[in-house]
Amino acid sequence: MIRIGRKKLWASLFCFTAFFFLLVTLQVVLELGKSERKIKVSSLQDGSLKLEEQRKHAYQFFNKQELYSYTRRVLDAARYPILLWWSPLTGETGRLGQCGQDVCFFTIKRTYQHNHMTKAFLFYGTDFNIDSLPLPRKRHHDWALFHEESPKNNYKLFHKPTITLFNHTATFSRHSHLPLTTQYLEGIEVIKSLRYMVPLQKKNSLRKGLAPLVYVQSDCDPPSDRDSYVRELMSYIQVDSYGECLHNRDLPQHLKNPASMDDGNFYRILAQYKFILAFENAVCEDYITEKLWRPLKLGVVPVYYGSPSITDWLPSNKSAILVTRFSHPRELAHYIKALDTNDQEYEAYLEWKLKGAISNQRLLTAIRERKWGVQDITQDNYIDVFECMVCNRVWENIRRQEKGLSPRRWNAQVNHLSCPKPEAFLFSSPNIRWASLREMWIPSFEQSKKEARALRQLVERNMNFTAQEFWTLVFKE
Repeated sequence: MIRIGRKKLWASLFCFTAFFFLLVTLQVVLELGKSERKIKVSSLQDGSLKLEEQRKHAYQFFNKQELYSYTRRVLDAARYPILLWWSPLTGETGRLGQCGQDVCFFTIKRTYQHNHMTKAFLFYGTDFNIDSLPLPRKRHHDWALFHEESPKNNYKLFHKPTITLFNHTATFSRHSHLPLTTQYLEGIEVIKSLRYMVPLQKKNSLRKGLAPLVYVQSDCDPPSDRDSYVRELMSYIQVDSYGECLHNRDLPQHLKNPASMDDGNFYRILAQYKFILAFENAVCEDYITEKLWRPLKLGVVPVYYGSPSITDWLPSNKSAILVTRFSHPRELAHYIKALDTNDQEYEAYLEWKLKGAISNQRLLTAIRERKWGVQDITQDNYIDVFECMVCNRVWENIRRQEKGLSPRRWNAQVNHLSCPKPEAFLFSSPNIRWASLREMWIPSFEQSKKEARALRQLVERNMNFTAQEFWTLVFKE
């Protein structure tokens, strides 16, 4: 009887254990099923997926060998193409990104350079340098360039030998694969808004204490030689200069921080003026910054110097005064003085804003069709869109190869970044006033041509090279 009782007891325990094991197994299967339906992975470190919390909970029932085997199966099954930010712009060690129907893995970890799933290398123009490049470059390795900043940050990118190394581009040029020309303009409604606009009658009254022109720059003596022009202009007309360059008037203490340039109080100070000197730091086709858009937002007439193609982007045919249409600052000063005393002629430059009528179809179309937003959390930013452009193109070639078709090749053209050699204004005398051009910007531009040729030669060799090899080639020319 005792033996029978013990057998029943052991049988009961065995049944209970089996039932418990089945429950645990069922829970694990359910949890894994839920996790496998998720597309996003939070991070990938040292070649292993860091899975979401639900998977972590499920994996507590596995031993290390089972966890490793499952991770390997997930990696083998997923087979997502890897897009490696060679310039660590995003700071993300690993992220799966959904780009329409396509998914790519984005990372800054260079340990993935030789991974067989690595399909593209992404570069940020300002940080692009020759210290280390992802070489040797395999046939299926695309290079993608993101460069929205001033050309003065990296001149060698603007020459044919370098720019044509890239397959995909996102630059300020309308000709790039992802144009960022309107990157400083939030939207059409912003420049149509009358929020900051000061009535002309009040502006005329304020003229007793303010100059007709205002200049706000703290990046002095850039390649555009703008300070030389403004300095000469000051000889013929009064200019209030709030920045460090040619400074003659102070901002309130709480607005002296550069971070205050988008402060509403700063806007209200500028909006009191009739004209704003809107000079870019470099002269390049389609390189247009807040220098233009800010006065248009505020209802102030921009006196613009920068992009030679600026008329393609103005809201109307009469919305800005173009410096290049005057042979000398003296002529420009005379014209502004005439407008300052003629309300009807002055308001002709603001008619488009007062009526809310933008006639430039190129500008309207560009804003309407762009796939990214500016300071708008409801839209993707342009870095996300750039990543997805490359991801979609990588997947397009994967599908083409699956069908037995040759991969499609995209290539950057020299007009994807177009900037002429920096030049001093004709009236500038060759003295200390334009020393920065003579001693830095012009020599830098000329040397960048040699750097571009040397870089091209070394990259085409398709082997790693040292900085010494690079500079030896540069100065050999």
